[in-house]
Amino acid sequence: MAIKLPAGFEDMLPADAGFYQEFVALAQRVFATYGYEPVITPQVELTDLFVRGIGEATDVVSKEMFTAISGENLATLLAGGTVKAKSRLTLRPEGTAGVVRAVVEHDLVPQGAGPVKLMYAGPMFRAERPQKGRLRQFNQIGIECLGAEAPSVDAEGIVMLMRFFRQVGIPQESMVLLLNSMGCDDCRTPYREAVRDFVRRHADRMCPQCLERAETNPLRAFDCKNEGCRAVMADAPRITDWLCEPCRGHHDAVRSYLAAAGVDYAEDPTLVRGLDYYTRTVFEVQALDTNSAQNAIGGGGRYDRLAEEVGGRPTPGFGFALGFERCRIALEAAGVSVERPTSCDVFVATIEDAQRAAAFALVQRLRDAGVHADMNHQERSLKGQMKLANKLAARRVVVLGPDELAQGAAVVRDMGSHAERTVELDRMVEVLAAEVRGAEAPAPEA
Repeated sequence: MAIKLPAGFEDMLPADAGFYQEFVALAQRVFATYGYEPVITPQVELTDLFVRGIGEATDVVSKEMFTAISGENLATLLAGGTVKAKSRLTLRPEGTAGVVRAVVEHDLVPQGAGPVKLMYAGPMFRAERPQKGRLRQFNQIGIECLGAEAPSVDAEGIVMLMRFFRQVGIPQESMVLLLNSMGCDDCRTPYREAVRDFVRRHADRMCPQCLERAETNPLRAFDCKNEGCRAVMADAPRITDWLCEPCRGHHDAVRSYLAAAGVDYAEDPTLVRGLDYYTRTVFEVQALDTNSAQNAIGGGGRYDRLAEEVGGRPTPGFGFALGFERCRIALEAAGVSVERPTSCDVFVATIEDAQRAAAFALVQRLRDAGVHADMNHQERSLKGQMKLANKLAARRVVVLGPDELAQGAAVVRDMGSHAERTVELDRMVEVLAAEVRGAEAPAPEA
């Protein structure tokens, strides 16, 4: 029996892989204009990083992490022993904790220094029940800004994300930006108690999971998908009524900056996100056309205590992450094509097998000149080679034959117009490379 992929994982075939590379490259270009530089952290971190950073009571830590155990440590566990903390490793379920760990470990924000702006891209892993828009391995792009607590940082990040979504092709009318504040310890602690008391008073109408959450992380009751719980929580206390003056001022400033930038948003006092490290600003961008419960395509917020949680000095932070797979679904739902057809600038065909060495040499020279060139590597007639050129979406085909080679020239066929012309072989690379560069050059501005 053929071995297949485990549930919750996907192969990224050439068209999707090419689109993913372009997607990441676009993010790098957009985010770089805001000062963000790339960072790459390991896909495996110490388990304690996520327990301390994300929160032991969160679903991510309590239910969804993939923990890696080496053969030696597995044998120790099976024998009834214990594994040291430095040997407990976990595939990263999200990117923020690892980036903050790297910032702290390498002291990227020295005392009194300006903020550091970092972006990352790569796979994340969660042991969730697979469904559309929810994979066990998924790809995220994210940014983290550490060292500045001004509300302008929050607004700048949100504006940047919305502009990226528009540039990638998601229509503005197909998205909604939800905004809330989680407050700080001074105002969130009494608010958590108020929500806990509210859930307890309505215990007869709440699901068992929400009753359990009420004791460990009561704000997560706002995330429950059970319709009965959602109806109850619609009347729960709102964090915006509990914000202290500094938090209220921060939230008002973020809203003012967004309004000045022309970014529309909707206030959602039930938005709490799923991770414990958030403080003050939280936001989420949802796709409106996907007809899926997994409609969040990006989100994040401020986390001013996370650096301390992982052993660093107090360092305010803000960040967000967006999901590639969910953005792809949102684009398809909005009717935006994400196909990336294979394309070839020049295909070199031969009339006889005797010209294959000359074709091989020409293809190499074209590639050295930066031209995407290919040729036939099988026993195919000229007709078969033309079919292959069509399959590769070749824009031009150079046909090498004995008579043409004897004359030091070859026929070049435009596959769009079917027009043919003869080009000297000595000038072939120069002519075709110039045409390819001309086709790639941006049109002059009017």
